[in-house]
Amino acid sequence: MEQVDVQAFWKLLRPEVVVWAVAEHEGQRSICPLGWTMRTSGAPPMMAISVAPSRYTHGLIEAAGAFVLAYPGRELAQATLYCGTNSGRDTDKFAQAGVTPRPAGQVPAPLIEECVANLECRLVDQVTTGDHTIFVAEVVAAWVHDRPGPLLCLVDASSGYETLLVEEGKYRFGVVRE
Repeated sequence: MEQVDVQAFWKLLRPEVVVWAVAEHEGQRSICPLGWTMRTSGAPPMMAISVAPSRYTHGLIEAAGAFVLAYPGRELAQATLYCGTNSGRDTDKFAQAGVTPRPAGQVPAPLIEECVANLECRLVDQVTTGDHTIFVAEVVAAWVHDRPGPLLCLVDASSGYETLLVEEGKYRFGVVRE
């Protein structure tokens, strides 16, 4: 075994499913692509996401006390890159990414029609961890597309993926081969 730099270790954690944290408060809304998510409980169903406080979506989640986790598929690779490299403070990500907001049933944030799945989440707690905040939320509703496809992942250069969906700088999006 060899000791390595922690940044080199992170690359071993690929593929990493990409989700969009979608938040809305008082007419302001945004989409923030994330890789850091996890299930934390089965009963009740709960999820945790990690968001940097500098992100516009972070403030919207805090203010609204809720968010939607939208799971993009391969068709949304370019939209994911756009949403992750532009701020909702300055642009309407929904219009620019070409996605359709759909009213959620139990939270103020919209569902994303084109996503493989959407989870409506109500904030339960938050914890500051270094340069990010972990938002812990109860999943209060789940939606799945009528024709779900493979989930978009942040991938490395190894085999087993369709990796040429989007590759720009440090970002490399693909899906696990079917």
